[in-house]
Amino acid sequence: MNLSEREILLRLGHGESIADVCAAAGMPRDDFSHWWTACTRRRVSAASGTQPAAVSKAVRIHRDEWGVPHIFAENDADLFFGFGFAMAQDRLFQLDYLRRKGAGRLAEILGPDGLDWDITARTVGLPRIARDECARLPDETTALLTSFAAGINAVIDQLGDLVPIEFDLLDYRPEPWTPLDCLLIENEFRWYLTGRLPVIAIPELAKRVLGEGPLYRAFLQGEADEECILPVDTYPPRSPMRAALASEDVGQTMGMPHDGVGSNNWVVSGRLALSGKPLVASDPHIAFEAVSCWYEAHLCGGSFNTAGMAYIGMPAILVGRNERVAWAITNNICSLRDLYQERIDPAHPGCFLFNGCWEPACEIVESIAVRGAAPVKTTIRFSRNGPIIDEILPLAVRDTGPVSLKWLGAHHGGWLTALLAMDRTRDVAEFHAALRPWHVPTFCLVFADVDGGIGFKTTGRIPLRRRLERGYRNGWDPEDQWTGLIPFEEMPESLDPERGWLVTANNRIATNDFPYPLSGTWSRGHRAVRIRDMIEDRLARSADTERPFTFEDFRAMQQDALSLRAAERVPSLLAILQTSPDQRVQSAAAILRDWDLQSDATQVGPTLFNVFFTFWTQAVVKQRFDEHARMLVVQGSESLAARLLTDDPDGWFPSGVRPAEILAAFERTLTVLTDRLGPDLHEWTWGRLHCMPLKHVLSSRGELSELLDHGNVPVKGDMGTVCNTGSGPDWLATTGSGYRMILDLHEEPPGLWASDGQSQSGQPGSPHYDDQLDDWLAGEYHFLSLERNRLHTPSDRVFRLEPL
Repeated sequence: MNLSEREILLRLGHGESIADVCAAAGMPRDDFSHWWTACTRRRVSAASGTQPAAVSKAVRIHRDEWGVPHIFAENDADLFFGFGFAMAQDRLFQLDYLRRKGAGRLAEILGPDGLDWDITARTVGLPRIARDECARLPDETTALLTSFAAGINAVIDQLGDLVPIEFDLLDYRPEPWTPLDCLLIENEFRWYLTGRLPVIAIPELAKRVLGEGPLYRAFLQGEADEECILPVDTYPPRSPMRAALASEDVGQTMGMPHDGVGSNNWVVSGRLALSGKPLVASDPHIAFEAVSCWYEAHLCGGSFNTAGMAYIGMPAILVGRNERVAWAITNNICSLRDLYQERIDPAHPGCFLFNGCWEPACEIVESIAVRGAAPVKTTIRFSRNGPIIDEILPLAVRDTGPVSLKWLGAHHGGWLTALLAMDRTRDVAEFHAALRPWHVPTFCLVFADVDGGIGFKTTGRIPLRRRLERGYRNGWDPEDQWTGLIPFEEMPESLDPERGWLVTANNRIATNDFPYPLSGTWSRGHRAVRIRDMIEDRLARSADTERPFTFEDFRAMQQDALSLRAAERVPSLLAILQTSPDQRVQSAAAILRDWDLQSDATQVGPTLFNVFFTFWTQAVVKQRFDEHARMLVVQGSESLAARLLTDDPDGWFPSGVRPAEILAAFERTLTVLTDRLGPDLHEWTWGRLHCMPLKHVLSSRGELSELLDHGNVPVKGDMGTVCNTGSGPDWLATTGSGYRMILDLHEEPPGLWASDGQSQSGQPGSPHYDDQLDDWLAGEYHFLSLERNRLHTPSDRVFRLEPL
């Protein structure tokens, strides 16, 4: 072979094709495949062995058949050392990539490809915010982060040059880990969950085009908006004091960008469960990738016996259970940030207007290292509201003058501290109290304990505003400043509701008479409606003395792919299609008429409806927005398009035009599908379009996708179904419920059932890089036990860390 292993990997990492690298190395292509497999396998960390480490007592890491670590220690410090060690064994490159993302340092390893994100991170101030948060941490949180960091560093030291293959593809080595690095990852995740600038930019652009009349109000209104998490009798009416603070409606469910992306969770009390103990379900929705952002683990030792999944790099169980309490999450999607239109004047250079006075701007200069190029210096200006973010706004709204960002995450955190407390609670009351430090993000948690209590709480805090505004606020007007935060005690909650169950699915929390304005930009309520329907239907089919719900019921609910959007809109679509003389249209309409509304991969109905709906939404946007704005606005227009299939009371279209546009969009659907899938429409099954590609973060470099990606299998579901698989470019399944969990508090030994379609390991050579996908597709789950002694683990899956 003419090239060394390191030289081959460098060439692949630089983007050279596999064929060119093989030619330079004098290696046949078939031999390359064997070489790659051997190269990646050699870098997988050992599952067994003994290593001296900076622990006070022995730590044991038992791996189950899916590679999930059960970490046993005698105290908290050693336990978190083992947690860091196990996570780094599986995910060291992902850890390093995400801390660089949080620090705005991706361009150092990716070159110009990473520059746009680095500018975003530095402009928002993610590294500065993380440093401030790190300095405010309680002593115990700092101590556990320090132990976790030491465990990661022990793996870095142990590996030497035999690092995960991505480091050699990019030709660099990981730096030592620090507690700050965990905060960098947490902070970037908080921004991902709550930043979402298009959610404000799209309404602002729509308001400027449509005005503030009925068309704008129609644009903001979402689907199934009446579906609320809280039963109406579970919160007090507005008092005069609260009414003064909450003089505007709670907020509407805007058709937000990527509407339908989110999460599901629900809980039923023990009196409704066959086991006599509460059942909890959770399936957080997030982008599908080759390497999961979730990390399953069981932590046992000291004050912990907790299992479930963590977000990578955040050393705490985010969704899961301990011996007495179980919990699940969804993103609340209440607004924790505002964008302010700032006012400037050439007569007052370097100043922003506020309350009639010109205030000097602050400035900092960030220098961003770029691999293979000179450092890029960017100047970030600040008004009193926050950084000026024009450069990172969507392109369609970058010409509106200076716009600043105010984000609650820049001032408050507390998430990790709350998670560590939650992991050790013993009942619903303790769990509720443990949430108090948590300010950002806002989540909807459902939880239950072995004594039968169940509950719901909106975590985080929501800023109080004097007026409702979906677009930009006026940076110069004191009336648009925040007046405080909703107190922890007043955040939405429900404990032991009389009906015995609770559901959240990123939908509206409460009706408009809730005591405080919740600033919601929630997703459409279809998933919540469907889950409620399934619960109520199961109860209706049960005798009064029965406890109907079982694990199998919850599994079937998580697999449900009924499209409520289609149920609501297909009849209106068929009414228009029947007017067409085109035989192709009538043949397709017959398929839609017979469709059972399940978005199953083997059916043609979801293909016709979802592809048509994409083109129909584009046609709706084209009626009112110019070409410059359409690409952005179409992201937030699906709910409007859905209603316009049925009726147009506000005159979005000129009189008589709407039916013709619907027909044109459907005819375009047939033409595109014919070109893409062939002339026989009975072969246009959803799974031929709706595949789940599990892409690696480096897959766009040369042909690394062939080596690092997996998945790309047909999946059922779509953007709005409970079994959520999103809808990306070309109708690919790019987001959704990659991780599913069901918890029965009656289990003995205590444990939970889970499945991660992206699998446990981030090492391409590991057998656990892709071994859960088939079970995930089949709706199968593995059991994650909280047993305190796993004496049955084979010796080849036990790693021991011994005191130095």
